[in-house]
Order: sequence, then structure tokens, then C-alpha cells
Amino acid sequence: MALLPADLLEPLAYDAVDLPRSAGAPRLSRAKRPLLRHIVIVDERGKRRTIDIPAERALTVFVDKRELVTLMTLGACPELLVLGYLLNQGLIARHADVDSIDVDWDVNAAAVKTRAGIEDFDAKTAHRVVTTGCGQGTVFGEAMAEVDAIELPAPTEARISHATLAVVLEQMRQRHSVHKQAGSVHGCALFKGSEMLVFVEDVGRHNAIDTIAGWMAVHDVAGGDKIFYTTGRLTSEMVMKAAKMGIPIVASRNGVTAMGHELATRLGMTLFGRASARRFLCYSGADRFEPEDGAGDVHAQAVAASASQ
Repeated sequence: MALLPADLLEPLAYDAVDLPRSAGAPRLSRAKRPLLRHIVIVDERGKRRTIDIPAERALTVFVDKRELVTLMTLGACPELLVLGYLLNQGLIARHADVDSIDVDWDVNAAAVKTRAGIEDFDAKTAHRVVTTGCGQGTVFGEAMAEVDAIELPAPTEARISHATLAVVLEQMRQRHSVHKQAGSVHGCALFKGSEMLVFVEDVGRHNAIDTIAGWMAVHDVAGGDKIFYTTGRLTSEMVMKAAKMGIPIVASRNGVTAMGHELATRLGMTLFGRASARRFLCYSGADRFEPEDGAGDVHAQAVAASASQ
């Protein structure tokens, strides 16, 4: 059978290494939806042609039959998105608090069944804060109050070299993605060294990081020796989510906000921004970064290393 050109294949908006599920992981449905939709447009020359656009859809989350929130998502892995959302919002303490998550696209709903309910549900969901979250827009509770309880590995225990970061960036550059084919989405990935463990795209960067949080929980993956990459800007909320996931090193193709920088500095987190190809800026936590001599040759080394993986 002849292979289709890469631009005619639907890209993977969710891709992960195969790991065993952790004990007590909730039962999850598998309700992936098509990622792209074909539409006819008229270009600047008046020519009609068909293009792909991301298939954004609404998913309303019910926890123990109580409506919680509506998330706008591609639907690449909605169950992990919901689980990660509950964890990152502080509504559950661990994945074992959830018995099951069932997504039904006929009614655009996710039904979460907990094992013992959510303590102080009304209090935890009463305070909503408007944020810069793409496709999300609110957070519950006083997330900043949790900062002092977060402990990340010391700089001597979690480090990143110039060469490793270059390989990470090159892998992201080469990846066949929804963004390359249709635009209008954000991508996030989790690395251990230069090995990509999981990659997620969604209509908002918050959805993508929440999905990775769900994946980490289901597979009992710790964040202390990991690197998190995102195409989106590093706001205080994105930094906070990465910190709650235990990840000390974060890189973004985009920039860093003042509150994101302040929070990362307070937490001792390493932030790289404007990270693309050969160039990046280390905004905070430079004591984790290992620059190398001959930095001009690192890009070529990264291309070769990425091609061999």
C-alpha cells in the first residue's frame, strides 16, 4: 500500500511512551475524536480551496453528577485532560480519589465518579479567578497559597545541559503536528533528558499541560527529573501547574510574564523562554543550566541526535 504524504495524514495530538498503569488508577473511557475538520476558504486571490482547521468542541465535566466546568478541547485524550484538570485545580489530591471518568461525545459530557466524594466541594469551587488561560479562563481557589508547600529538587539534583535542551527543541521543531497542519493550537511535551515521554496538543496550553498531568498520575511518573516544554507563554498559572507536577525545568517557545518569572524565582525553578533552534533565554534558575564550549556546534549535534531517535 502506498504511503500518504505526511501533510495528508492526521497528526497525533496525543502521543506517549507505553508505560504500565499505576495501582489505583481510575477506569478511563477512550473517547478520542477527529482532530481536524475540512472547510472551503477563499484566499487573497479569490481562489477557493480546502484546508484543515482544528475541531474544537465543548466538554462539560460533571463530578458525582454535579456540573463543574466546560472545557474547550480538541478531544485527543479527554479523560486524561479531565483527570489532570482536577489535580491541577486542587479538587482531588491524587488520582486514586477518582473511580472512573467516562466521556460521551453524543452529549459532550465527561462523567467523573469519585471514590469518596470531594471534601468541601462548594468551598473549593466558589472562588473563580479570571486568567489568561486559552480555552479555560478560570481557576478555582487560591492557588498561590500553595506555593510555600511546593518543594522542587535542588539545582545539584536536577540539571540540564545546552546539548540536551538543543535536542529537545529540535525534536519539537521536527514533529508532525496539528499546529503545522492547521495552526490555532498549543503543544506541550514532557521529556526525561532528551527522551520525549508524552506529547499533547490542544486548543489551549492549559488543556495540554493538564493532560500531561493526568498521564503522569495514571502512570505514576514523578516530575523531579523531567523537563517540560510548551509552545505557549509562561504565565504564573503555567509555572504554578508545572511546579505542582514537581517539574523543576520548563522551556517555552514563547516568552515569560513578570508574574511567571517572579513565581519561578520564588520556587527555584529554571525557565527558558524564546526557545527555538539555536537560541533561548534563561529567565530564572540558571544554576541548573550547564552551558558548553562550542555552543555554535550544538544545533548540528542536536539535529543528528534527534534524527537517530
